[in-house]
Amino acid sequence: MNRSDVERLVGELLAGQISQADFVASLTTAPMAPTLGAGLPTPPFAELGDVTLDLDRQRRCGFPEVVFGQSKSVETLSRIFGRLLDENQPVLATRIDEDKARLLMSEFPTGRYNAAARTFRIDGRSLTPSTTSTAEAVSGSRPSRREGTTLGLVSIVTAGTSDMAVAEEVRETADWMGAGTDLIVDVGVAGPQRLLAKLDRITKADAVVVVAGMEAALASVVGGHVPCPVIAVPTSVGYGASLGGITALLGMLNSCAANVCVVNIDAGFKAGYIAGMIAVQKQRS
Repeated sequence: MNRSDVERLVGELLAGQISQADFVASLTTAPMAPTLGAGLPTPPFAELGDVTLDLDRQRRCGFPEVVFGQSKSVETLSRIFGRLLDENQPVLATRIDEDKARLLMSEFPTGRYNAAARTFRIDGRSLTPSTTSTAEAVSGSRPSRREGTTLGLVSIVTAGTSDMAVAEEVRETADWMGAGTDLIVDVGVAGPQRLLAKLDRITKADAVVVVAGMEAALASVVGGHVPCPVIAVPTSVGYGASLGGITALLGMLNSCAANVCVVNIDAGFKAGYIAGMIAVQKQRS
């Protein structure tokens, strides 16, 4: 139960809409959500046909439920987005293709679609109305974030330009969480001097995400230069022996750098979420 829920309950109590007993009961039924007019608690989830939406995740985990958009219909996504916005929770959906994005933009004009990352975002009441057209949004242009403070810094480092789609998913995720981001592109080990020239930026981060395919040696090299956690993302970029990213995954798992941990192949969202949590919570502590 958040501050607005408590304020609503106090208002209902003062107005005589609920009894003192109902007021006390509502406060002691955490993690239950705001009460109905009769003082009965509503469940911390919403049944939306083929979806059971977790409305309590922001309270428990710090951030709302993120929607995995692959295989979900536009109708299902619309129901989820609408309910999250009704609860004043910002929307992040991953793996959204362009056809779905066009339809979603017509229904949620303040939404923002990143075609490279395949993410769809609606920042709710904190988002100023977008002036970006549907065509511009679907093409992958990234409108500026609403002016405001960010918490911490996540550096996102790619081995090559071919890793950019995954890196963009990392950036969109961390940005949605409120972390500052710095994207550093194409500094793989085939030209190690490129990484050295960017170390002054990377070492300022609270967490670093390294996105690399091929043999994925970049994660270990970065890990040996920075005093913070490194989240390594193996990508499916590479020739036959890369085995769709398995070679990169195994290389990262065998990293000698003690500060490197690894997520799944092409899992930009997972890496961005972990890095965003580290950056945001470090600054809040």
